[in-house]
Parts: sequence; C-alpha cells; structure tokens
Amino acid sequence: MRNFRELLVWQKGMEIAEEAYRITQRLPKEERYNLVSQMNRAAVSIPSNIAEGCSRGSDPAFIQFLEYAIGSVFELDTQLILIERLKLMPIEEMKQIRTLIDEEGKMLNGLISSLRQST
Repeated sequence: MRNFRELLVWQKGMEIAEEAYRITQRLPKEERYNLVSQMNRAAVSIPSNIAEGCSRGSDPAFIQFLEYAIGSVFELDTQLILIERLKLMPIEEMKQIRTLIDEEGKMLNGLISSLRQST
C-alpha cells in the first residue's frame, strides 16, 4: 500500500482543492447550489481518488482511480472555462488554478504511463 500523502500528485491535488474553494467563495451567492457545489465536489474528488487508489492492492486498480482523478481535473477545468465565459470572475484571478490544473493533468498522465509500463 502506498502512502498517498507522499505523492506529489496528491499534494498538488490538495492545492487545487484549496484554490477551488477560494474561488468558489468569491462567486455570486446564486451559484452556491449550482456551480459552487459542482466545482467543490470535482476539486475534492481529485486528491480523494488518488488517495483511494493508493489503498488498492494492484497497479491496475490504482490506475483506475488515477483515471477518475483525471476525469475530475477535466470536469473542474470545464467549470472554470464556464466561469470565464460568463465573466463571473476576472481571468487574472484564475491563473493560479489553471496552472495547477495543467500541471496535475500532466503528472497524472505521467504516473499512469509509468504504472502501465511496469505492469
């Protein structure tokens, strides 16, 4: 069993979740039960799936949860694009999370590729 807390990909996922919560706190109140709720769930799902995958006893099972995490990265990215399109927040205020999301996607893909090569 892997220690998920030591994985850089999990640590970055936690940074994304923190930043997503900061962003959603600044969104209009009328989005609280729609976009805010969706974004927070997607953001928390990234490190949560990585952590859950670490508890699995095989690389193929771990890979499956890493793929779920990538799905959550794409989901959150889509929601951020919507925020930009609706002009709910200035683009400059979202640069940090966009950078984190790009890095996380690359890290997850790299880890998956590495695990697939070793099996």
